[in-house]
Amino acid sequence: MFDHAYGSYMKYAYPADELMPLSCKGRVRGQEPNRGDIDDSLGKFSLTLIDTLDTLVVLNKLDEFENAVRKAVKDVRLDNDVVVSVFETNIRVLGGLLGAHVMADLLRQRGERMQWYQDELLHMAKELGHRLLPAFNTTSGLPYPKVNLRYGVLNPLSRTGTESDTCTACAGTMILEFAALSRLSGESVFEEHARKALDVLWERRQRGSDLVGTVINIHNGEWVRRDSGVGAGIDSYYEYLMKAYILLGDNVFLERFNIHYSAIMKYISQPPLLLNVHMHNPTVSVRSWMDSLLAFFPGLQVLRGDLKPAIETHEMLYQVTKQHKFLPEAFTTEFRVHWGQHLLRPEFAESTYYLYKATGDPYYLRVGQSIVEKLNAYARVPCGFAAVQDVRTGTHEDRMDSFFLAEMFKYLYLLFSEKSQLPINMDDYIFTTEAHLLPVSLSTTQPPCQEEDLFTHSCPSTETLFPNNPSFAKTIRDSYKYLTGVGRAFHPLPVRYDSFMLYRVKLVAEVSHTTEEEEVIPHVVQLISPPFLGRTVLTAGPAKFGMDLTKQEHGSQIITHPIIVKLKGHIALALRGDCMFAVKARRLQEAEAIGVIFIDHREGSNSDETPLFQMVGDGDSTEDITLPLVFLFSREGGVLTAALEDHHNVDVLLLSKERQRLTAAANKIITVLETCSKQCLNVMLLDGIRLCVLVPILRFTGSLFCVDKSERPVGMNIKLRLAEEEELDEGATRGPTLELVLEKGEVLIGEDVDVGQQRSQQNKMCTKAAENVEAEASSEDSSKTPHSNSETDTKP
Repeated sequence: MFDHAYGSYMKYAYPADELMPLSCKGRVRGQEPNRGDIDDSLGKFSLTLIDTLDTLVVLNKLDEFENAVRKAVKDVRLDNDVVVSVFETNIRVLGGLLGAHVMADLLRQRGERMQWYQDELLHMAKELGHRLLPAFNTTSGLPYPKVNLRYGVLNPLSRTGTESDTCTACAGTMILEFAALSRLSGESVFEEHARKALDVLWERRQRGSDLVGTVINIHNGEWVRRDSGVGAGIDSYYEYLMKAYILLGDNVFLERFNIHYSAIMKYISQPPLLLNVHMHNPTVSVRSWMDSLLAFFPGLQVLRGDLKPAIETHEMLYQVTKQHKFLPEAFTTEFRVHWGQHLLRPEFAESTYYLYKATGDPYYLRVGQSIVEKLNAYARVPCGFAAVQDVRTGTHEDRMDSFFLAEMFKYLYLLFSEKSQLPINMDDYIFTTEAHLLPVSLSTTQPPCQEEDLFTHSCPSTETLFPNNPSFAKTIRDSYKYLTGVGRAFHPLPVRYDSFMLYRVKLVAEVSHTTEEEEVIPHVVQLISPPFLGRTVLTAGPAKFGMDLTKQEHGSQIITHPIIVKLKGHIALALRGDCMFAVKARRLQEAEAIGVIFIDHREGSNSDETPLFQMVGDGDSTEDITLPLVFLFSREGGVLTAALEDHHNVDVLLLSKERQRLTAAANKIITVLETCSKQCLNVMLLDGIRLCVLVPILRFTGSLFCVDKSERPVGMNIKLRLAEEEELDEGATRGPTLELVLEKGEVLIGEDVDVGQQRSQQNKMCTKAAENVEAEASSEDSSKTPHSNSETDTKP
């Protein structure tokens, strides 16, 4: 599998940063459509090659490693005029260079190969470290999130330096690489900056809960997002506190980690779940879903020596993978898909590896086997392995991130390997968050294990902490074996009145409570301008942010996205693409669009075959987005774009499916209008009165009726509006009701009309059409309001 992935990169992509496995070519920044922040990992420095170097050694591909090091030294440039993520460049490129240098130095010392190597990778790492240092030029010591490799941060040519916020993990995941660089190069400046950033995060923790938030202002240290968890945005901050203690032997890091860990276990951990809470009010959960990045946490708990919750959470994650083939990018507390992507992330394999080494339980080998089989069955393509765009449909994305080679194959290979089969002793190294290998010998002080308090000071030692007893893990797992309903039906254990069972019952109640909250309410895009007149209705998905279309409808003229100059006052179309929905929504809102219809870029997708989903935000607050937003699959989007091609502009309504049902009778009214009028849709004659009805106003339904009036014709303007329930007269039918408002206006007839000659024939046609509408409307109403008064229903 590794040969297929790495070989495809080298054959089709190198020296590009990444392989595009569906296109069988390299992803070069600037030559492919911009993916927003995702592309900040790409710096035109052969990212995948650098990230993979020490994996080649672990897999005992030493000849290929030597060749790859020669390529890196010869071809890779680090002074490119590119803005990159400080966090991603640190963990992938700097960590990759350091891990490869450590491996090259080891092989050189053995005298078997690499005798030509003169620390070139270390020199490259030092150069890159200096190119990242300008990011720390802030008053607080927290780094900027982005830096230009050539111009730094504040240089006018840098195209960065305007950012004010960074994620906690982004600022707190520097210490391993920067400290290793300082100790290998002799330049202390790197470690000093990384320690300062950790000090700031520690000082800014919420003192009452000992938790940290997700996003912080790099200038004043104020929290921007106060939700706290162990997944995206925070994850590796906790990981690096623990691992900094193991690598560097500094008790300060362990003491901080233990304080944080106690808070995590008190507020965030609700076995087997790990939920986000508000850092200032940690008894309040802030969302009902989890992201896949938290799958690393059981592995960290193994390092901590806390095995029971690690087994519980890992088993929950395994059950989710059984249900969805892979771990979705985010999933609900009921284990349903929240975000359907699977980017070939390695965190679940990482925790599986740690748990197997800790317990010796062959169960975890079978878990690893399932990972391997699913990757081969559902992600393998002719030119590598492709990320899964949606685990529900199995569609692929033209993407193979470098971490797939750097981490996934390393953990899987180590999971199935015996110590004697490996070219190095893994006990001598600590994994960075990108699974690069740094030697624990870097520690200047190596305190002995404290036997009297193993769970506070752990090296860890698997021989001491974890008896090689597979039944230990099995006993814990069994309670969660059928957590998601996959397999056989879940049968509760016999009632035992102890604290564990009481807590477990409480958990099940909390999980089931979110069913209704997570329901996806279908929306529609209804074309109302001629010639569609409301009869073309496209099923759409809703958004979790922006205008709530279940409470109000929104309509206007739609405009296609290439005509940017005319966006103001119109509803915009946008392809789904790879950027986050919220990012595009903000930009279109800034362009003064009044609504957005996203269209799936995957050809052939449709609402009949693909489950609807709710568009979610980008992790930041979405309160600033007030636009109405809906999502159309490709087939429905094709209907809309075809309408635009034919008619240039189209008036549409955006509303929920429930509200759209109320518009059904509007189409029937139009049908009657067509029947009754020979000249135009907005004129009809009923019992001597000519009524002028503007079709675009017919957005809601109501019963059709004839006005019995024989006096001289009078002018009236007719409006249909949706009446609120509290507005209805006592005794009126309850439920969504339409009120016909008649207002006096100018006489609409400008010339005498011989009504008598037309009245007989047309009135028969109108009466028949009206009766058909009434019958159908009554049928629909009776199914929706079983207690409605039938006598009232038949009245005009």
